[in-house]
Amino acid sequence: MRTLIGLLACVLAAATATAETTQTYPVRPITIIVPFAAGGPTDVIARSIGEHLKTSLGQTVIIENVGGGGGTIGTGRVVRAAPDGYTIGIGHWGTHVVAGAVYPIPYNLLQDLEPIALISHNPQMIVSNLSVPAKDLKELLAWIKKNPGKVVQGTTGAGSAPHVAGVLLHRMLGIEYRFVPYRGGAPAIQDLIAGHINLMIANSGVAFPHVRAASIRPYAVTSQTRMVSAPEIPTVDEAGLPGFHTSIWHGFWAPAKTPNNIIVRLNSAISTALRDDTVRKQLEGHLGQDIAIPDQQTPAFLRQLHKAEIEKWWPIVRAANIKGQ
Repeated sequence: MRTLIGLLACVLAAATATAETTQTYPVRPITIIVPFAAGGPTDVIARSIGEHLKTSLGQTVIIENVGGGGGTIGTGRVVRAAPDGYTIGIGHWGTHVVAGAVYPIPYNLLQDLEPIALISHNPQMIVSNLSVPAKDLKELLAWIKKNPGKVVQGTTGAGSAPHVAGVLLHRMLGIEYRFVPYRGGAPAIQDLIAGHINLMIANSGVAFPHVRAASIRPYAVTSQTRMVSAPEIPTVDEAGLPGFHTSIWHGFWAPAKTPNNIIVRLNSAISTALRDDTVRKQLEGHLGQDIAIPDQQTPAFLRQLHKAEIEKWWPIVRAANIKGQ
């Protein structure tokens, strides 16, 4: 009898603890790990949403920048954190898909992280300097095929989104041309404008201000739908390169085994932030992000997208023998 009473007491205590967690979380500050230095798009997204979470969750939200290893060091910090909802991480297609094929990471991207919410999509933009003779994407592709030895595409390093997208273009066109790596999108764009390179498959948020200034020529965005912030630019499907889809989407993750009630609480708060006018203006207007529609903001959708993207991109990256620097 005493054993039975003891077991019942344990079950009751566990149920009470779970109920208290559901009712009280969060009771202390929450840290968002950004796997890059401050000032970049991922950092700005985290700070914009984090500012709104302070109100909706009623706690201080701390942004901690942990750069290095193509985002793998910061993501590893999230993996190793306690699964209690007080340390979560933001990441994107590069950190949570490509990095797994480029770097020897000591964790499993699908099994060791718990999806919270998809935030936004950010397709890339195929652009050239103004001296390239092509006026539309079909003409550009014909020019590349005719002059592969002359084509130079700027990237932001081995395994970066522009580099991987360029590898996919090689594969689709059946040719190869030269890549030149840069330390970031800004210096690459400046060399594109100056004519030192003639092609980029650039982050649309980096490229779009220069498109608006008419200092570079846009051909298409690498998505199935036109961008909200640049509806005048056709998609690759419309412009003549069907299926060339790449997107630097962003999401939030928690450590594996984080209780579901905490995931639900965080997801609700993030979804609320994504409906806020100030947040939307920051993400869409300033960063060129397309905010995920409500049906795509669920943990289940992010899990499905994450798995599908790994299955798509890992064979491409590994076949090209891309290694992290």
